[in-house]
Amino acid sequence: MHELESRIKYEFRNPNLLEEALTHRSFGSLNNERLEFLGDAVLNLVIGRFLFERYLGLPEGELTRVRSVLVNQEGLTHISGDIELGKYLKLGAGELKTGGNKRPSILSDGVEALFGAIYLDSGFESVERVITELYSVYLHNIDPSVLSKDPKTKLQEYLQARHVALPEYRVFDVLGEAHDQEFIVECRIESMEVTARGGGRNRRSAEQEAARLAYDLITEKHIGDNR
Repeated sequence: MHELESRIKYEFRNPNLLEEALTHRSFGSLNNERLEFLGDAVLNLVIGRFLFERYLGLPEGELTRVRSVLVNQEGLTHISGDIELGKYLKLGAGELKTGGNKRPSILSDGVEALFGAIYLDSGFESVERVITELYSVYLHNIDPSVLSKDPKTKLQEYLQARHVALPEYRVFDVLGEAHDQEFIVECRIESMEVTARGGGRNRRSAEQEAARLAYDLITEKHIGDNR
């Protein structure tokens, strides 16, 4: 666990909290779900405070949308990748067999649980420092005018501006056990021959992820065609 502590630049006073934060419910009854609940609240407060102090002219609605982009499953999965959290998670045999240590829903929950554990271990100032450090690249390179629009809206506006038919969304697959499912949704733009699949804890979040990936594919293709 010392390697993970080194990655997050924080050493636990109570190692049991770290152990609990890394334990998925499939592994045992003492798991990270309660810490995840606490960490979610702490993360929202830390990121909300940062945005409130940095973007003084941004109205409440846009602040909320920008924060949601930073703290959603995709944002948390990026953080989990930065610290290679999947290597340290304790999962039941069934979850391991189905690649649970790479599943965005499990990884994002683990990051929130880690934040909750740090808060309990040494208080708000410590967890605020850890969060702002881990998020530093993302926090200092955000464009509120872009982030305040959700991916489906961005994709729709992009297509409408080019008189292209709107995308079709369909549930492609549902992974995981009943208590921890991940929806895979396919976004297809037939006229542009673009298909993207995204995952999420529910259909709505999976659609947003699929739309984001489709938007990235289209804009990259557009840039490539213009070279």
